Order: sequence, then C-alpha cells, then structure tokens
Amino acid sequence: QVQLVESGGGLVQPGGSLRLSCAAAGSIFSIHSMGWYRQAPGNERELVAVFNSGGSTNYADFVKGRFTISKDNNKNTVYLQMNSLLPEDTAVYYCNADLMVGLLRRNYWGQGTQVTVSS
Repeated sequence: QVQLVESGGGLVQPGGSLRLSCAAAGSIFSIHSMGWYRQAPGNERELVAVFNSGGSTNYADFVKGRFTISKDNNKNTVYLQMNSLLPEDTAVYYCNADLMVGLLRRNYWGQGTQVTVSS
C-alpha cells in the first residue's frame, strides 16, 4: 500500500517562511515525478512546483524566486521551501506523485496541508 505523507503547513505572517515535506511510503519501485499543487477556496487546483521524470523542475510563475523544491531520493521525499510568503499563497497544499508500483504506473495525492499567510 502506497501513500504520500505531508507535513509542515501552518500559520505564518506575510514575509515569513515555511517548509513542507512529502514522503512517499510503501512498496515503490521508482518515482517518475513528484511535486506540489495548491488549491485556494473557490479556485481550481494549480501546479506550484514539480520534479519531472528526468530530474528537471517546473515552477509556477507566481512562486519563482520565492519557493524552492528539493528532494531526498534515499527517503523518497520532496520538500517545498516557501519564502517571502504572501496572503495570496494561502491554500491547501497537496503533494502529487507518479509512482511505479510493481509493474504499474500510478498517480497519487497526499491528504493536503493547510498553509495560511496572515497577520
């Protein structure tokens, strides 16, 4: 059984920082891609940052220069370092991964972690 376990959300003041973690747990053969999306109330879920299958990264324009995605391959974990947070960054942040589980490639979502940026 495979799951994505997220942590690190919370309440922070504008200009502050948070670090999110997402660990893929279970019988995983390999990771094709892994990254972060977010969804604010009334909005669609949108890409924040992702590692692609070749190891390259994609960032949404609205986080470039403020957020950094990194990974620990040994721990099947990705991190999202969020700096210079803005009130409009308030959302539920979801981890997403394309994983090889046995011979099957499957897509997984984490349970989501709330990030609130407010004074």
